[in-house]
Amino acid sequence: MADAGAEYVGNFAPAVLVAIDDTDNLESRGTGFRARQLREVLEQEGCGYVSDVTRHQLFVSPLIPYTSHNSAACIRLHLSRRATISLVHEICGEFLRRESAMGSDAGLCIAPFAAVSRKVREFGRAAKQSVLTQEQARALARDEGLVLEGYTGTQGGVIGALAGVGLRAQGTDGRFLWLRGIRELLPRRYTLKELKALTDIQCFRVADAGIGEIAEDDCIDIWWSLRPVMIDSKSTLLLEKQHEQESCEWRSAPKELVKQY
Repeated sequence: MADAGAEYVGNFAPAVLVAIDDTDNLESRGTGFRARQLREVLEQEGCGYVSDVTRHQLFVSPLIPYTSHNSAACIRLHLSRRATISLVHEICGEFLRRESAMGSDAGLCIAPFAAVSRKVREFGRAAKQSVLTQEQARALARDEGLVLEGYTGTQGGVIGALAGVGLRAQGTDGRFLWLRGIRELLPRRYTLKELKALTDIQCFRVADAGIGEIAEDDCIDIWWSLRPVMIDSKSTLLLEKQHEQESCEWRSAPKELVKQY
């Protein structure tokens, strides 16, 4: 596969997607945690900067081995001028061999964002609804010229890794595990203007579209850890209207709603 990076914006190339799956066991930290660690490693190694890390829920079935929720994680990495996909592949491989838990079936997929085809996106959607095989994933990645590699156990994580790339590329699936500012916010009240300054959240949307618009100086009660979701290719914080007697107009949507993404 050719290295990405022919066109640069400033010092950075267009984004590549780096997805991992099945890196954990019942006693270890989950794949989402490993993806956030890998984000730091890629930046520390000079590969570029990461704009976001997303979680993508896959099909849950007794026919599919998974640890707890069967989800993949995807990193959106903007390559630096010194970095190549080959270098990213090498660094990710070393990380997964070192950090994947005993008994895991870790998989990795790397693809230039712009090169994720309709077939790969369809594979991602299918992985949310049905049982797929390694053979299907490997054949598709080979045909599309994408990096797809397994590292531990049965290497079954290659299925979720390829699906994670497809789902992240389509821009209508998943919630954010990392985005500038969201993990540092304390549970308290903010204005919309403050949240825009403190985070890279692109859109603030009322979960019930008929309720109204949010003003810059409106008060928003952040009452649990922020988890923006992906809607129309934008990081989106879903909000609910507070009761009239409350002093704050809005609050972040409950986990039950966010988990639908």
